[in-house]
Amino acid sequence: MATITAPRSAPVRAGLNGGVSQPDPEFGADQRAPTPQGWGNAGPLSLLAFAVVTLMLSLINAKAITADVTPVVFGVGLIFGGTTQLIGGLIQLRNGNTFQGVLFSCFGAFWMALAAILQWYLKEVPAAQAGHALGLLLYAFTPMVAVLWLASFRTSRVVVVALGTVLVTFVLLGVGNYGAHSTLIHLGGYTGILAAALAFYLALAELCEFSYGRAVLPVWPLAKT
Repeated sequence: MATITAPRSAPVRAGLNGGVSQPDPEFGADQRAPTPQGWGNAGPLSLLAFAVVTLMLSLINAKAITADVTPVVFGVGLIFGGTTQLIGGLIQLRNGNTFQGVLFSCFGAFWMALAAILQWYLKEVPAAQAGHALGLLLYAFTPMVAVLWLASFRTSRVVVVALGTVLVTFVLLGVGNYGAHSTLIHLGGYTGILAAALAFYLALAELCEFSYGRAVLPVWPLAKT
């Protein structure tokens, strides 16, 4: 005889994942109850999207890889670093996570804009002014990064350090491109690699927390409880 079995609910430990029912130690306590649609935490996905494309471009800026392969970054930046991260940010906003939603949506839009400019629009700028154009873009987005960094001091120490490193990277690359200072661009490549490494670490910390149902990698939360 056939029996009807009630749907099993998710394991209790799954609720420890950021953005579900408890504060997220990586990104603070700006969390809400799960949505009726059961949207998951898009934070690790967005962090990985940011980390991959940042690492690729930073390796080129640091001269670890030849600049001849830069066009490869355009596609990754547009699709993974840009579109995927923007979607992740919108999911976080839908889940009621304002900080992560703004963070990932802003960086996703930045990577989409950068990829589009480098691929299609920079050629319309006189060659002598190309550095000024990129410098202007980075100058314009630097205050955005500063706002996100200042707002991160109730998240975790790793997030604060990561966003601080991104801020330094934007300043170095902005000044370096605008003033044609190759040394600053080179240094910006190294700080970008560090920022990518920290984003990979945060993504791993969130995924491990979900998989194991407990904090595995330390992030040193700053949120007041």
